[in-house]
Amino acid sequence: MSTVPPIATWPTAPLHGRVVLVTGGANGIGRGIAQAVLGAGGRVLIGDLDVEAGQACLAEWQRGDDAAFQRLDITDESSVRDFIAAALQRFGRIDGLVNNAGIAGPHGTLLQDMDWEEWQRRLSSLHGAFLCSKHALPALSAGAGAIINIASTRAWQSEAHSEAYAAAKGGLVAFTHALAISAGPAVRVNSISPGWISTDAWQAPSRRHVPQYSATDHAQHPVGRVGEPEDIGALAVYLLSSLSGFSTGQDFIVDGGMTRKMIYAD
Repeated sequence: MSTVPPIATWPTAPLHGRVVLVTGGANGIGRGIAQAVLGAGGRVLIGDLDVEAGQACLAEWQRGDDAAFQRLDITDESSVRDFIAAALQRFGRIDGLVNNAGIAGPHGTLLQDMDWEEWQRRLSSLHGAFLCSKHALPALSAGAGAIINIASTRAWQSEAHSEAYAAAKGGLVAFTHALAISAGPAVRVNSISPGWISTDAWQAPSRRHVPQYSATDHAQHPVGRVGEPEDIGALAVYLLSSLSGFSTGQDFIVDGGMTRKMIYAD
């Protein structure tokens, strides 16, 4: 079993005292964002269906009153409502919301074989962003808050048989710029579109392992390596803080340069 990297502390504390909610925050990119928030001086409530991973986060972080976990189903409005209420009861405010939860894998059933229920389930990240934003906006508006929606480079390019995932992530990008206009200037809204991010070591302890990547895997990225959740966390801190006060309605692609690289068949 591998070890999740420790919380990296920023030289300054751009999120000092600010309260950030991270959905799907117990594993993978969500955990990377939550740790970055803590490292930047913020306080965090993570919501996730994975109770084992959520409890492991708190045990490993050892951040006392600055970090909390609550089970969250982003497709259930009552669960979302309880999540927002828990944040306000515990911290008294909400300064940031990161809509990260959703189905991670892009590949699904062939479109002609996909039933309506699976299509709806695979769009859960879009539905969840709507519900969480809806219920968090009053508190966010009270304190010049910020929302980040975690989309994907699949919003801009695709492999075969990933229509539902692409639709969800593309929908998040569009939802982002629409909400930025509606919620501004009180609340800024941006999205992040990650590329290949290695999340194997950022899971619950029972599922954690060191990934095995080839030199080719790393070399196909212009920066020379596969991405890590910390890479997304660093940008999230910037977008949640006053450092990005002039940025809203934007999608930020973080993929090591892959979407800018022309690839030809041999």
